[in-house]
Amino acid sequence: MTAQDSATPDTPIAVDTTSGGRTPPSPTPGGGTAPSRTPGGRTAPPSASGSSARSGTLLAVLGVLAFSLTFPSTAWGLESFGPWSLVSVRSALAALLAGGFLLARRVPVPARRHWAGLAVVAVGVVVGFPLLTTLALETSTSAHAAVVVGLLPLTTAVFATLRTGRRPSRAFWWAAVAGAAVVLAFAVQQSGGTLSSGDLYLFGALLVCAAGYTEGGRLAREMPGWQVIGWALIGCLPLSVAGTATALSFEPVRLSPHGVVGVLWVASVSTFFGLYVWYRGMASIGIARASQLQLAQPLLTLVWAVLLLGEHLPAAAVAAAVAVLVCIAVTQRTGTRD
Repeated sequence: MTAQDSATPDTPIAVDTTSGGRTPPSPTPGGGTAPSRTPGGRTAPPSASGSSARSGTLLAVLGVLAFSLTFPSTAWGLESFGPWSLVSVRSALAALLAGGFLLARRVPVPARRHWAGLAVVAVGVVVGFPLLTTLALETSTSAHAAVVVGLLPLTTAVFATLRTGRRPSRAFWWAAVAGAAVVLAFAVQQSGGTLSSGDLYLFGALLVCAAGYTEGGRLAREMPGWQVIGWALIGCLPLSVAGTATALSFEPVRLSPHGVVGVLWVASVSTFFGLYVWYRGMASIGIARASQLQLAQPLLTLVWAVLLLGEHLPAAAVAAAVAVLVCIAVTQRTGTRD
C-alpha cells in the first residue's frame, strides 16, 4: 500500500484520456493532479469519485463492525486480566503488529509536522478510550456502555467542525442531534435515570476518542490510515511495555479461552485493523459524515452482547434501531459546506 491509497475527493485521481482527445491532467502546486479538461474547456468530473465514495463508506462500515465487538471482547478479556493489564497488553500487542507492518513496508518516519496530530491520536485512541472504557466495564454491562458511547458520532462531528472548519448542513445537524437524542434516551431509560462512576468514565472516553478520531481522519488525508494508527501505537510502545510490566506484577492473570480471544481481538482488530479501515473511510467521505455511521454501533454491540455474553436485549432496542437507521440515512444524503 502506498501513500496514494489515501487520496481524497479533494485530490482527484488522474486518468489518462489522451486517446479521447482530452488534455492530460497537469500537476497542481500541492503535488497532485488537476482534473482533465474537455476540448470545450470544461472540467471533466473524475470518474473515480463515485466509486471512491462507495468504497469509503464500505471501509467506514467495516470499522464500525470491528468496533461493535470491542466491548464484548473487552468483557471477555477482563475474565483473564485486570483492567490496567488488559489495556497495557492490548496496546503493546497492537504496537508490535503495527511495527511489523511498518518495517516490512519500510515506511519512513512521519514528517515533523504530523507528530502533534499523531500524539492526539495516541492519547485519545490508543490510551484514553481503551483505558476509560475498560474501567467503565468493571461496573457497567456491555449493553449499557454501548448506548452511552453511542453519543460518539455527535461529539466527533463537533470536534471535526472545530478542527477542520467544515460546516455540515442544517439537515445534517438535525439528523445527528436526533440520533444522539435517541441513543441518550435509550441509555437513560435502561439505567433508571441515574449516572454511575462508569458513566463518568464513558463520557470522558467520548471526548478523548472524538478528538483522536478527528485528528486521525485529518492525517489520513496525507498518509494511509494504517500508518496513522501504526505510528500512534509505536509512539506509545515504551509506555505500553512499562505499563504491562507494572500492571502484571499487581494484577493476577487467570488465562481462559474467552480471555485470550478477547485480548487478541481488541489488540489486532479493534486497535489496529478497525482503525485502519476507519481512518481510510473518513478520509474518503469526510469526518463528520463517516462518524454518523457509528450511530448503528451501539445497537450492533447490543446484539453481540446477547449472543456472546448472554446479556438481556431490551425490547426498546428494536425501536431505537429503526430510529437510528433513519437518522443515518438522512446524514448520508446531506452535504457539507466549507
